[in-house]
Amino acid sequence: MPTIRELVQALGARDGVDAVLVVGRDGLPIDAHTPNGIDPDSVAALLPPAIKAIQELGAAGSRGDLGTAVIEFGHGLAVVAVLSAEALLIILVRPSTNVGGLLFDLRRHRSAIAGLL
Repeated sequence: MPTIRELVQALGARDGVDAVLVVGRDGLPIDAHTPNGIDPDSVAALLPPAIKAIQELGAAGSRGDLGTAVIEFGHGLAVVAVLSAEALLIILVRPSTNVGGLLFDLRRHRSAIAGLL
């Protein structure tokens, strides 16, 4: 079984991926692959409050618990997956990247990924 570090490195090696972070709900990075000058501490600190707001939106709209979110920005996408009550995964990808396979893999392997923590 791979380690969380090996998983983060493997996801970071996927075509179109700029950064991968596993973030604790306390806003601290657990592990990160950010070779393109992205500050892992800043991303980690901002992620939990943003996810809390998205979860509240889901509750207000009767959508249930958040599993995965895809957020489109002017310079790429952020794919966020809730791994457990304690950890989140964020993958930053370039704008032209097809994230279909990534989303499929995250959904299929979410519990195995969470088990690495």
